[in-house]
Amino acid sequence: MDTHKKAEETLQGKDIRKIVQQKEIQEAIHQAIDTKEDILLEPLADRRKLPNVPDSSHLRTNVDRRGTAREETAESYVISQEKVASGRRYHVDYPVQFRIHTASGQVLKAAGRAKNLSGSGILCDIPRAYIKAVEQSAMVELSFEIKPGTMPEGYEMKINKIKALWVRTVPTAEEQPMVSCGFQFQELLAQYTHKHRQRYMLTVASVFMLFVSLFVILLRAESILYFEFNRMLYLYSILAATFLLTRYLFGAFYRPVPINPDFTPGVTVIIPCFNEEKWIRRTILSCVNQDYPPEQLEVIVIDDCSNDNSPEEIKKTIQELQEEMARGRQDTGAANEADAPSQPFRVRYHLQPQNMGKREALAVGAKLARHELLVFVDSDSFLDPFAIRNLVQPFQDETMGGVSGRTDVANTFTNNLTKMQSVRYYIAFRILKAAEGIFDAVTCLSGPLSCYRKDLVLQYSDAWLQQKFLGQKATFGDDRAMTNFILRHHRTTYQDTAICSTIVPNTYKVFLKQQMRWKRSWLRETFIAATFMWRKEPFMALSFYMGLIVPILAPVIVVYNLCYIPLAHRVFPTTFLVGILMMALLMSFCQLLLRRSSTWLYGLWFCLYYEAVLLWQMPIAWVTFWKSTWGTRMTTADVSSLLKSQKEKKKSAERKART
Repeated sequence: MDTHKKAEETLQGKDIRKIVQQKEIQEAIHQAIDTKEDILLEPLADRRKLPNVPDSSHLRTNVDRRGTAREETAESYVISQEKVASGRRYHVDYPVQFRIHTASGQVLKAAGRAKNLSGSGILCDIPRAYIKAVEQSAMVELSFEIKPGTMPEGYEMKINKIKALWVRTVPTAEEQPMVSCGFQFQELLAQYTHKHRQRYMLTVASVFMLFVSLFVILLRAESILYFEFNRMLYLYSILAATFLLTRYLFGAFYRPVPINPDFTPGVTVIIPCFNEEKWIRRTILSCVNQDYPPEQLEVIVIDDCSNDNSPEEIKKTIQELQEEMARGRQDTGAANEADAPSQPFRVRYHLQPQNMGKREALAVGAKLARHELLVFVDSDSFLDPFAIRNLVQPFQDETMGGVSGRTDVANTFTNNLTKMQSVRYYIAFRILKAAEGIFDAVTCLSGPLSCYRKDLVLQYSDAWLQQKFLGQKATFGDDRAMTNFILRHHRTTYQDTAICSTIVPNTYKVFLKQQMRWKRSWLRETFIAATFMWRKEPFMALSFYMGLIVPILAPVIVVYNLCYIPLAHRVFPTTFLVGILMMALLMSFCQLLLRRSSTWLYGLWFCLYYEAVLLWQMPIAWVTFWKSTWGTRMTTADVSSLLKSQKEKKKSAERKART
C-alpha cells in the first residue's frame, strides 16, 4: 500500500511540475512576442459547422446556406458566390437614424442602433413606439456609418438614406423599450457604394495611376543626374522602373481560371500547427465549412508538439464536429453511414512524437493524405467558403504542378502597422503574383493557402526535408523551397478567387523578425531558382532576373544617391526622392483602384517605411542567410534558450539587488 501511495504521489508531483513548467513556457513566449489584441471581423456564426449536415430546425437547406446547387453553370456560380458574400452577416454596434415613410404619406423620424449588418440587410433595435409604423411602412430610409473593421475592406463609409423594406420583427418582452427589426436593402451595399463613392474613387485612381506611370517613365528616361554621375546607376534606375511597371501591366491583364462546377477532384487539407491555441479552432472550421462535396474533402491537423493548449483545442473542435455529424444522421433517420446524407467524418488529428518543424509536419500530412491534391493552410489562416473550389480549378490543366491562392489580412484595422501590411499583401498577390501567374511561373506558392499535386510532393519530399544550402540545413522558407522543386519541371500559377485571410504581426518587434526571415528565405531560394528560370517563358525569365538584381542592389543605390552624390557633387537628390514618391503613390492608387479600401494611403507609408527601415535588412540577410530561427514561431529549442536566458537575467538581477 505504501509503495502504491508513494507512486501516486510521485506521479502527482510530476504532473504538477509539468503544469508549472508549461505555465512558465507560456509566460516566456508571451513576454517574448508581446503581441497586442487584434481587431477582427465578427461574423455571425451559423447554426451548423458542417455545410453537408442538414439543419435540425429544418429551416435552411444546404443550397440556401451556400447559395449554390450542383446543377449550376459556371456563369451562375459567380452570381452565387456574390450572393453568399452579400448575405454574410457581421456583428456591429453603432447608431442608426430612421426615416419611416408611412402608407398615408407621413415621414416619421427615429433613432436606433444596429446589431448586425450584411451587404443585403441590417438588424436594428428601434423604439417600441415606432414598431407598428415600421411594419406598415411603404419604405424606410436608414442612415449610419460603417466603421472600419466591422465589414470587409471597401465598405467603410457613411451611408445616407439608403432605402430598405421591413422584413421581420424579433419577439421581445413587453417591458423592453427597444425591439429588434430586420430590414432588407432595396439595393446591395456594394451597389450603393459604387453609386455614391466608388465611381469617383475609381476615376481619380485611374487618372492618378496613369499620371504616375507616365511621370516615372519620363523621370527615368530624362534624368540627367544619373547619367552624368554614373551611367551604371542610370541603367539601374531604368531597370527598376521597367521591372515595377511591367509587373503592374501584366497584373492588369491577369484573369483567374473560371469555375467548372463539375470539376471536384479529391482534396486533402493539411494544417500544420504549433502554438496556435488562439486561432486553430477558427482555422479548422473554415477548412471544413467549404462549398465542396464532402466525400471529396478531408482535413488533417498535424500538431508539432505545441507548448500551449493547441492539442486540447484541436480535440475539442473535432469532437464538436463529430457530434454534429451524428446529430445529422439521427435527424435524417439514417441507419448507418451508407444511408447517411454525407460521407464518414473526415477530420483527422496527428500528434508529432517531438517538435520537428513545419516541413516535417507537412510531409507527414502528405503521407497520410487520401486524395490526389494537397492544400497547405497555415494554422492562423481562415478560408473563404469557396476557397477550395476556386483553388483546384487550374488543375484541369494536367501539366499544372501547384497553385497559390490569395491571402488577405484578417486583422487589418488593429493598428497602422497592420493597415500597411494589408496594402502590401494585396499588391503582392493581386499585382506581383498575378503577373507571374500570367506565365504560369509563380515563384512562391504562399504558405497560408496553396495547393499541390500529391504525387509531386511525395516525389520531392525527401529532398525537401534534407535540403541544404552551402552546407547548412534549410529549416525555414518551406513554401518557397517546395515551389522551387515543383517549378523546376512543372507549372505553377495564381488563383485570385481562392481567398483566405491571415493574422499578421501587430507589433514592430515581431514584424521585423518576420521580414528578416523572409529576406533570408528569398535570397536562398531566389539564387536556386536563378539556375533554371532561364528555361521559362522569355518575358517571365527576364522579369525574374530583373527582380533579382533590383532588391539586392537597392541598399547600395540608396546610399549612393542620398549620401555620395550630395557630399561629392553638392547636388540634392531631388530626382531620386521624387522617383521613390511616385512609385509609392503607384502602389497606393492601385490599392484604391482595385480594392477600393480606405487603407489605400497606407501604401505610401509602407513604401517610405520600407526605404527607411526594411531595406537595410537586406545587407544583414546577405551575411546571415543561413540562420534558421523562426522569429514569429518558437521551436522547442527556441523556448529552452529563452527560458535559460530569462533565468540568467533573474539571477543577475538578484545578485545586483543583494549588492
